[in-house]
Amino acid sequence: MIGGPTEPPTEPPTEPPTEPPAGPPAGPTPEVDPEGDPREGFREPVPGEPLPPAVAGTTRLPRGLSSLRHRNFRLFWSGQLVSLIGTWMQQVGQAWLVLQLTGDPLALGIVAAAQFTPVLILGLFAGIVADAMPKRRLLFWTQSAAALLALILGVLVQTDSVQVWHVYLLALALGVVNSLDMPARQAFVVEMVGRADIANAVALNSAVFNGSRIIGPAIAGVTIASIGLAPLFFVNAASYMAVMASLVLMRPSELITPARATVERTWRSVLDHLTEGLRYVRGNPPIFLSISVLAVVATFALNFQVLIPLLARDVLGGQADTFGFLMAASGIGSLTAALSIAFGQRPTLRLLLAGAGAVGLALIALGVSRFVPLSMILMFVAGWGLIAMAATTNTIIQLAVPDVLRGRVMSVYTTVFAGSVPIGGLFAGTVAAAAGAPMALVLGGAISLLAVVVAFFRLPGGGGVPNLRAIPRRHAPQR
Repeated sequence: MIGGPTEPPTEPPTEPPTEPPAGPPAGPTPEVDPEGDPREGFREPVPGEPLPPAVAGTTRLPRGLSSLRHRNFRLFWSGQLVSLIGTWMQQVGQAWLVLQLTGDPLALGIVAAAQFTPVLILGLFAGIVADAMPKRRLLFWTQSAAALLALILGVLVQTDSVQVWHVYLLALALGVVNSLDMPARQAFVVEMVGRADIANAVALNSAVFNGSRIIGPAIAGVTIASIGLAPLFFVNAASYMAVMASLVLMRPSELITPARATVERTWRSVLDHLTEGLRYVRGNPPIFLSISVLAVVATFALNFQVLIPLLARDVLGGQADTFGFLMAASGIGSLTAALSIAFGQRPTLRLLLAGAGAVGLALIALGVSRFVPLSMILMFVAGWGLIAMAATTNTIIQLAVPDVLRGRVMSVYTTVFAGSVPIGGLFAGTVAAAAGAPMALVLGGAISLLAVVVAFFRLPGGGGVPNLRAIPRRHAPQR
């Protein structure tokens, strides 16, 4: 087990924080074409010009691994690989635990709601914190808190004293931690790799996230069937040490530290900063369209933790190992999409809509399937569509947003993506309790397809005409 120090890592001295300049940000405004590469439109370094610390002194790697030339990102990426395997093991274990304790599909929806409601409520405000605080230090403390919560759940399960309200309460606490962790983690990536490698870094982060979705659920299913639930939570608690160690071992001098937002400790100042980020999103058509599609699909379709345990047990006649293998199949599909983006597939608005459509179609077919191998293939398709949609949205935002607004705009992404789970979990749990998990899957898939059709005819440039470009209209208005 990797240990960390007793104090959080410190940040390097930075220039005094500055407010974003009035008018559009310096440099050319990025253009996002439904058929083009959103990386186009950004200024490349001039030969002979000093490179930022995150780029200077790097080595050559294949295009699909270019962001790994940055030492700090290599450390963070490796730590994430270990930690996320533990996270997915706990996700499977927690869902199966609740099903054992209650046998009620609505209880699974309540756990999802408890874990993600804090993200929905606090996520946008957490973006302000991410813009105002050293992200590396903030991540150290959020990872420490998450490890403690996993350890507590493991002890409760091991001692046979766990009750369902314990799971609800710990899920709620983890949601508070995640509401701070997610926008900071997303915004921290550009500080490790710079804008030149951000698209590749987003894809590789998606790859490690979804690679762990293959390994974690498969291990969890076998572990539950052979030795029980408690080890899953202990392994997850230990796995957080890998991320904490990576944060400690980073070289602060190689981080690209942006200007931090100045936030006065008044409600007016907080609300002004919050509004500034929201106005930027609303005023940028590609970002607004991407986040709108993501919101609908995440709310009504991405309720795997609620519906797939029920599908595995009640429809396919399986046990925990069947649930684990279905989730692993989804992870393989997601990993395939992430690697295709990392190794050259352009993250376009059309790819985003194709991914959302794939999720919708796969869920409708999954609701009809009664054959485990076919269901695994459909989970693969749904996993591919999820990352084609989510990674494209993330990349479009990361390339377009000014650094001083990055935390706030990324908090909109994380709030929509994760904060939709409470509503979606209760929706899925209620429909499943009344009409069964297959009906909930079919209904969620149909709503997702409807969103894709509406969004297609609202593509910037009109109806998805490939050569027309949508230029973000303006920078966020100033106070």
